[in-house]
Amino acid sequence: MTTMEQHPTMRATITTPADREIRFERIFNAPRERVWQAMTDPELVAEWWGRGNKLVIERLEVKRGGHWRFVEHAPDAVHGFEGRFREVTPPERVVQTFEWDGMPAYVIINTTTLEDLGDGRTRLVTTSLFHTTEERDGFLKSGVEGGMNASYAALDRLLAKLD
Repeated sequence: MTTMEQHPTMRATITTPADREIRFERIFNAPRERVWQAMTDPELVAEWWGRGNKLVIERLEVKRGGHWRFVEHAPDAVHGFEGRFREVTPPERVVQTFEWDGMPAYVIINTTTLEDLGDGRTRLVTTSLFHTTEERDGFLKSGVEGGMNASYAALDRLLAKLD
C-alpha cells in the first residue's frame, strides 16, 4: 500500500486491493456535478488532464461505446492515450478502457465513481483492472503517482476557478 501527499491539505491514496488492481482515491473540494463536468467537458479536461502540459482532445464521446483520445505534449515527448466508454452514469460512475500509445494492446479497465460527501466535497475513486499482476506492477513503476498528483493538482486549480 502506498500513500502520497497530493497538496498540503489534500491526500491521494493508491492501494493494491487485489493482484491485478490499483485503487486511486482522492477528495476534491467541489460538488460532484462540477467534478463530473471537469471530467467530461473537452475544454475543461484539456486544462487539467495532461499534468499541466498542453493536451489536445482529439475525441471525447462520453456515452456507452464512445471513443476518447487525448494527446499530451510534454516537454520531452508526445504521449497519446485512448479508450472506449463501457458505461456512463452521470454524474456518478464511468467505466472505460485506457491504453497508452507507448504500450499498444496493454488495455486497462478503469471504473471511476464520484461520491457526493454531502458537504460540497466529492470523493473520486478509480479502480484500474489489469490483465496480469506484472502489467499492474509495471504501471505502478511507470511514474503514475507523480503524473496523477500533477493532474489532480491541476484539477484542484480548475475546480477552484469554476467555483
